[in-house]
Amino acid sequence: MGPVELLHMSVFSQSFSPCGRFLAAGNNYGEIAVFSLSAALSPDATALSQKPVLTFTAHEGPVFSLLSTDCHLLSAGNGEISCWSWSDLTKKNVKPLWTKRPNFKSSLEIPEINAMVLNTRDNSLVVGGGDNNIHILDLEHGIFKAVLQGHSDYVHCLSVREREAEILSGGEDGAVRMWDSRTGQSVHCVEIYKYESCARPQYGKWISCLTTDSDWMLCETDVLLPGHDPGCGGGPSLNTLQLNTNSAEHRMLTVGGSSNHIDVFTNLSYRAFSLSF
Repeated sequence: MGPVELLHMSVFSQSFSPCGRFLAAGNNYGEIAVFSLSAALSPDATALSQKPVLTFTAHEGPVFSLLSTDCHLLSAGNGEISCWSWSDLTKKNVKPLWTKRPNFKSSLEIPEINAMVLNTRDNSLVVGGGDNNIHILDLEHGIFKAVLQGHSDYVHCLSVREREAEILSGGEDGAVRMWDSRTGQSVHCVEIYKYESCARPQYGKWISCLTTDSDWMLCETDVLLPGHDPGCGGGPSLNTLQLNTNSAEHRMLTVGGSSNHIDVFTNLSYRAFSLSF
């Protein structure tokens, strides 16, 4: 890849391997890069240690979302989801195990898939994106079994409350919707921007990230690190943060945005070094 392409690169997505020793990152050119964290954190690390051990083209358009399971890496682009074996990727075998495409209303415009989350309660994959809908993929049978409709604009983020059998979704319409995963019905809708204490009109009403536990929900319109400006990640936009909890030895926070670099924070305070495509 030439210097012009690197200059205009954005990192849209990240996911750590189940063992915590590798990081996968997706960019706007449809590429997935796999980094060895063991090599990057080694006392003998060189500049080459901060480069990918594997780079391959996964989708024709940007890789908007990445998600790891116990043994697989799921990637999402424009209208499609691909599944890769982590074992194969570490051996530099880049053949996908399968590729699935949700049933969109129109074939003229293929919407991007912005978010994916696993629902282990029923072994399904929940995906949301540019058609304003949420699609449920039955992982056991490999078919899309439901479509959740209710958002009036792009869906950007998803979360699952397994104990309560609820799916939460946030979108550009400024709403967080809560769905019963058993019936597919919307059970509650919170329009965050209508609450004065939460409204941030200077940033717009859209919800870009969302997480929850059994008692609390946290959502946000932008992403900032304490003590840092939005430029960390190498550009004016910060797209993705990922915390490695899979390995105590390789515990870190990684941040990607509008550049070909991924900043690594080993103590959640200051940038230790950067990985790069």
